[in-house]
Amino acid sequence: MTDPQRKLSAAELAEAGLTGWRLTGEALAATFRTRKFSTGLELVNRIGASAEKANHHPDLTLTYPEVGVTLLSHDVGGITSRDIDLARTISSHAADLGVAAVE
Repeated sequence: MTDPQRKLSAAELAEAGLTGWRLTGEALAATFRTRKFSTGLELVNRIGASAEKANHHPDLTLTYPEVGVTLLSHDVGGITSRDIDLARTISSHAADLGVAAVE
């Protein structure tokens, strides 16, 4: 999973072991139950900073009481190692804030 320009196979996605993330078409998606708008906003801000650093930008939805995240490498039309890496970072931010992904 090292070539950031290569679409990953279903087996590679399963091997990644992402908890709380699901495959939706050609994208990865997760919903984080923040319970408070302020916590959701903090999560979005952390995701934004990490996305800028990685130069890889997810689609985000901030509502009360959840944050929705969709990851897709638009340039290759599928999920790449960049998406896996950012998903792990986002999950780490959520865990730091005491936020769980909705299964």
